[in-house]
Amino acid sequence: MKRSARQREIVARLRGGMTLSVMGLAADLDVSDETIRRELRTLEEQGAIIREHGGARLATRVFEGPLMQRMEENADAKLRIARAAAEFVSDGAIVFIDSGTTSCFVARQLVERRALTIITNSLQVAADLGSINNNRLFLAAGQMDSDYRAFSDHTAQQYVAGFTPHLAILSVGAISTERGLMDFHPGEAAMSRIAYATAEKVLLGADSSKFGRYGLMQTAALADVDILVTEAPLDEEYSGAFAHAEVVIAP
Repeated sequence: MKRSARQREIVARLRGGMTLSVMGLAADLDVSDETIRRELRTLEEQGAIIREHGGARLATRVFEGPLMQRMEENADAKLRIARAAAEFVSDGAIVFIDSGTTSCFVARQLVERRALTIITNSLQVAADLGSINNNRLFLAAGQMDSDYRAFSDHTAQQYVAGFTPHLAILSVGAISTERGLMDFHPGEAAMSRIAYATAEKVLLGADSSKFGRYGLMQTAALADVDILVTEAPLDEEYSGAFAHAEVVIAP
């Protein structure tokens, strides 16, 4: 069983609300105790679980459903991207962070930063970074999209459009050399357009599964990206398309 599949299986087994032991998980999945401990450490870093003495439980029931499912997809790659992206955020920065899952991973890597000004439409980002380390949090509101646990209606869009962040940290649904950057959710696509228009710089976090895909609607041109953080080297076509940007391959 691959690591990603094993981690999904661990999370699935924890969804019953119980705390499961390392020994029990190791026996059920036919791996060593140390393998389970390694997977639990990774899942804890991702915010999916809380390790307890000799076992683990889900971090919270509130993230079950569509958002949690997306957080589990390509989680290893998203975590690597998040660690690399966090290096671009200094204490005191003014940062917009969208509600995409990769952006949520980035937010979790910023909990040691101080005096950040965070603008976001994501409840997850707000929960991770609000009320700590002298941060200021500005949360866009309106009608909540329960699948995304975020706000992206016209009210939220108008609110976010009033800010001028130093850096926008964005996710994306699909990337194509022909059609540029695309998304599948109209409200989230509109939020991305606002961020590209108002931020001094845009950092796009995108794992390799997003390249060569087609989305429902365009959000921006590839030329609008200032910093691209991904986990795998770009092929020749995309290297040329992002030649204008700072490209970081997360270790």
